[in-house]
Amino acid sequence: MFTISKEFAFSASHQLRGLPLEHPCSRLHGHNYVVTLVLAAEKLDRRSFVVDYNDLAPFEQYLKEKLDHRHLNDVLHFPPTAEKLAQHLFEFAESLWPDVVSSVFVSETPKTWANYAKDHDDECDQD
Repeated sequence: MFTISKEFAFSASHQLRGLPLEHPCSRLHGHNYVVTLVLAAEKLDRRSFVVDYNDLAPFEQYLKEKLDHRHLNDVLHFPPTAEKLAQHLFEFAESLWPDVVSSVFVSETPKTWANYAKDHDDECDQD
């Protein structure tokens, strides 16, 4: 299996509802998000790529246009946790590269990461 990844960044604010008032994430706050997109394929394309890194521009454009310097509660239709954001970005990337998206990692701080990955067991069950 061949695997590539690329890291992207954006800044945004959010507020997590339903938490106790004393919880720091219940207050309006922001993060400098880091997103890692991981793509994998058993075979390389005719140019010997999983995907050309230059072809990842639409993913970066989506982050810049839809999420960067925004209040995530206003632009997303789900609770803006790192976990749900990873799932959302995975699904967006999968719409662009359905056969090779493996996982998406989202970091809100240098020490925390959430990951959403393709369930390979489901693929095996469909055969």
